[in-house]
Amino acid sequence: MPSLKIQEMPDEDRPREKMMKQGASALSESELIAILLRTGTVGSNAVDVARELLMRHQSLEALSRSSARELARIKGIGLAKALQLAAAFELGKRLAQESPLRGKLDTPDLIYDLLGPEMRMLSKESLRAVLLDTRLRLMRVEEIALGTLSECPAHPREVFRPALVHSAFAVILAHNHPSGDPTPSPSDIQMSRRMSEAARLLQIRLLDHVIIGAPAEGRLPYYSFKASGFL
Repeated sequence: MPSLKIQEMPDEDRPREKMMKQGASALSESELIAILLRTGTVGSNAVDVARELLMRHQSLEALSRSSARELARIKGIGLAKALQLAAAFELGKRLAQESPLRGKLDTPDLIYDLLGPEMRMLSKESLRAVLLDTRLRLMRVEEIALGTLSECPAHPREVFRPALVHSAFAVILAHNHPSGDPTPSPSDIQMSRRMSEAARLLQIRLLDHVIIGAPAEGRLPYYSFKASGFL
């Protein structure tokens, strides 16, 4: 049976009207996405299409990993709507990164706040170098290497080249585990030791190496080699 069109729904159930009266926090994820989509398909309104999107990807986080091209292939989305969704997800990531940018970046909590919203959604391992000035404030973040589902190999010269080029005072390395479990593998431990030795030779301060995972009950969503005594 076809769903009611948005304009046929009671005012209190229409996403836009509901948001105007009660605020964005009162809307479900599917209703928020429906506002971005604006229209649905034949037999399905925008809320139905949004709900189907979430069911297909199983979570909002997984949905946000999809590129605009991937979203555009889904029935009822198309390129224009896909670009709107991708832009909204990107704004969310950038907003999440704003707060740590102003002060020191000297704890794994702050590194996770800076990089976690983006990196925990990647489907492959990515190695980043966070470059810091003498006050340990952010200069820039450089992607060093993009690997596979389970590893991201890199040579010390590739890792520390951005620090030398931009005259960074200190570096924090970060990479993600697409599985969501930030527990270091033997190769992660070996890489951290190699990078620590190389940093000493280059006279660059390697403050930490943080593995980005996903939130889960009973453990932190990241692993800090410094906090664990490896660095």
